[in-house]
Amino acid sequence: MKRNATAVWNGTIKEGSGHLTTDSKVLDSTQYSFNSRFAEGIGTNPEELMAAAHAGCFTMKLSLDLTEAGFNPTSLETKGTVTIDNGVITSSHLSLKADIPGIDEEKFQEIAAGAKANCPVSKAYNVDIQLEATLA
Repeated sequence: MKRNATAVWNGTIKEGSGHLTTDSKVLDSTQYSFNSRFAEGIGTNPEELMAAAHAGCFTMKLSLDLTEAGFNPTSLETKGTVTIDNGVITSSHLSLKADIPGIDEEKFQEIAAGAKANCPVSKAYNVDIQLEATLA
């Protein structure tokens, strides 16, 4: 399985702007810019998308792990926060609120820790990154 997105950027880093489009069209020429990334401008940014991806992946993995352990989660709500400091992504923080009937605190913490360590996005944040660059 492969998933695709396309980024287009026009202009300089501060005055320019770009847009992002995914094959699913959930993002369809969605604006991003220097201001949406480093200030409070309108549009999205890579770190916001990373936070959403991590929160979504972790929450789905947690649901799977809970179900496999015999628990039926009523509600799982995760806020993801990606921090960028001096141009470097320094952390991704997951904050979970869960409603899971019949689970005790120790088992809940154990399963949540496993989901955090093993969701595909958590694993991807520590992988080798390769680049294929071609000039038109």
